Amino acid sequence: MSLRGDRLLIKHFRETRGQFQGLLLKIWGGGFLVVLVGFALAWFFIQPAPPNTIVMVTGSEDAAYHEFAESYARNLLRNGVTLELRQTNGSIENYQVLQDDAEVDLAIVQGGTAPTGAIEAGDIESLASLYFEPVWVFYRSEEPYSDLRDLRGKRIAIGQPGSGTASMAMLLLGDNGIDDSVGTKLVSTGGSDARGLLEQGEVDAAFFVTSPSTDLIGELIADDGIRLLNFERHAAYARRHPFLTSVILEQGVIDLEQDFPRSDVLLVAPAANLVATSALHDALIPLLLRAATETHSTDGSLLQRGRLPSAEFVEFPLNESARMYFDDGPPFLQKYLPFWVASAVDRGKILLLPALTLLLPLFRIAPPLYRWRIRSRIYRWYEILRGIEIDLRSKADIETLHKHEKTLLTMEGELDDLSNVPLSYMQEFYNLRLHVEFVERRLTRDLAVIKSATQSTGPAESTGPAESTDAMGPADATDATESTEPTDATESTEPTDTT
Repeated sequence: MSLRGDRLLIKHFRETRGQFQGLLLKIWGGGFLVVLVGFALAWFFIQPAPPNTIVMVTGSEDAAYHEFAESYARNLLRNGVTLELRQTNGSIENYQVLQDDAEVDLAIVQGGTAPTGAIEAGDIESLASLYFEPVWVFYRSEEPYSDLRDLRGKRIAIGQPGSGTASMAMLLLGDNGIDDSVGTKLVSTGGSDARGLLEQGEVDAAFFVTSPSTDLIGELIADDGIRLLNFERHAAYARRHPFLTSVILEQGVIDLEQDFPRSDVLLVAPAANLVATSALHDALIPLLLRAATETHSTDGSLLQRGRLPSAEFVEFPLNESARMYFDDGPPFLQKYLPFWVASAVDRGKILLLPALTLLLPLFRIAPPLYRWRIRSRIYRWYEILRGIEIDLRSKADIETLHKHEKTLLTMEGELDDLSNVPLSYMQEFYNLRLHVEFVERRLTRDLAVIKSATQSTGPAESTGPAESTDAMGPADATDATESTEPTDATESTEPTDTT
């Protein structure tokens, strides 16, 4: 065997020994890599991650919808979600934008203003009723009005076109037979503009549908020249229109110091609703509802404290995630983890089943595979031993046997350094060592025999090989052969009398 062959053999020993070190990692690591690949593939089939930006339509900038939506936006921003707000004229326009603009996900709308066919279309879902927003009818008169019928023939501001206020005003006035055909002048303006016209006397009455906590309502109630209509037939309105609720504005609830209002006022109120398209990501819904709850826990509490937000008074089918929120509270993970972490874990939990499907066979297959891999490494050493033993049986020359002797010494040294064999496979390891020692003893014996034979035939060879051969018969040759196989190393080194 050449020097290069010796180096390759030593390299083979060391590579084989090194393979024991990484074998466990290769077996189990490969299995876990398969599981990770399965996770990665399954990840493409689960619901995508929630967007970090959602678009919401509100009302005009000075309306309560926009003010509340700004509060939502601040709350969501703390969780890494941007709420983009777009102004509109009110609920009717909000519905139109929600249905026509694919970028818009969310809207606050007034109860009772859903367009015809919107509920049946099924592309809009209710998330919550947020708060009661009473129908306020302020008017200028020396004498108090007892009913909406007293507005017949007056100039009435009914709200901006496309707004929920205009829709509600036309509904209630129509219930009382009031329209512009009976001498009544309906002015399409609302908000602060309608308040200005009322204060200047350019209209006799104005409709508003908004939260009792807005500045506009507080300023109008405080104006001594303006009265607030008391809905004495509030129960009838609520019975005729299920989206309306009878509410009582208690004396002094707007301003206790100034005692506004001066007495209890009966009102009817639709509930402001938070609605969304069915495309809105489910993970965002608990986040939105939590923001709404925090916002309206104080601002919407002048009427029916603690009752809203809720799943009551909604017009569209309630979103399933919203139903779970109201039944069970916020999702468990969102209570204790940041939103994006909770969302990732929540989406990843559906991968548990395929993970178990992959891991259970892995746990069953890995031990036999590991055992086979360990033994295959040991068998590579046995391949070397078998080659040496074949040479021993074929009576190889002394040079070859010396090379095998060096190989066995190298193998023994490598096995001595091999300290990381798993305990469960030490039996195979020690069997290998015993077999190395066995082959080594045979090799030592054969080398001793050859040396002994060389020493015993040395003087005869000096007189000529032919004479020595001729002097021995077949039986003598057999005896000579037998005499060169000593039973132990001590006998093989004793000189033989050949004279």
